[in-house]
Amino acid sequence: MMNMSIWELLLLMGIPSAVTGFAFGALKKWLNSREQRIEEREKARAEMEYMLVEAVNASLSLGEATANAVSRIPDTHCNGDMHEALDYARDVKHRQKALLTRLGIQALNEEGV
Repeated sequence: MMNMSIWELLLLMGIPSAVTGFAFGALKKWLNSREQRIEEREKARAEMEYMLVEAVNASLSLGEATANAVSRIPDTHCNGDMHEALDYARDVKHRQKALLTRLGIQALNEEGV
């Protein structure tokens, strides 16, 4: 039989435990940083979607303002295409607003706010 002191036994048992603890600690740290990067990416993606909606709204507003201004010029003969485009832009703007409102209400209900 091996003649081991209690300290040698504790040391032999402690080394694998320490290595395992260190490995799990490092894994947990890596997973937390990965999760944080994913959250940051999601926030950036949401901000980009918001900016795209804002850009579409700005474009629609500019198009409407331009069409209205051009139609008020006395010498301009606006054809039906411009009036149809203006009606279409207004329709898209209203449908987009309705969609975003519906999605916002759904999100509030899902989060329980």
